Amino acid sequence: MGDLTEQSLAEFLDSVGDDTPAPGGGTSSAITTALAAALVEMAARIGDESGDSAERAASLRADALRLAEQELTSYAPVLEAKTPADRTTALDGASEPPAQIAEAAADVAELGAEVAGSSSPAVRGDALTGVILAEAAATAAARLVETNITSGPVFDRARAAADRASKARESGTVS
Repeated sequence: MGDLTEQSLAEFLDSVGDDTPAPGGGTSSAITTALAAALVEMAARIGDESGDSAERAASLRADALRLAEQELTSYAPVLEAKTPADRTTALDGASEPPAQIAEAAADVAELGAEVAGSSSPAVRGDALTGVILAEAAATAAARLVETNITSGPVFDRARAAADRASKARESGTVS
């Protein structure tokens, strides 16, 4: 699997559907985060004269794409682990990228709720779509962490990020 940014959407979707473990849920969550950030970015560019929100969304989109690439190989050590101790260590390491994806998605959801609140009706729905997609990505990435590990700082960060994204969606869609 090559650079994700060099693939067409159809190629990416085919690779997700292949009988290989990557790309899987983590990379898909990161790509969803990038898509959510792009929607928030568009809404901000149309409605935010200062451009600060648009630039923040663009930065989050780039971070999500970087995390998508990182996630492609993060689970390989788990599959290669020879002993239970090696597997536990590998699962700890494999949990960091989805935790970071959950945090980035929560940032997108919070920014999207802000942008939606100040957007014109013409793009408010796009910003809210970004919020909803970001919440889904944060929740999915947090569940991947919870599948790997059951406690600890990475677990707590992922869970907190999913909660932040949920609150952002609730605040952005209640109006």
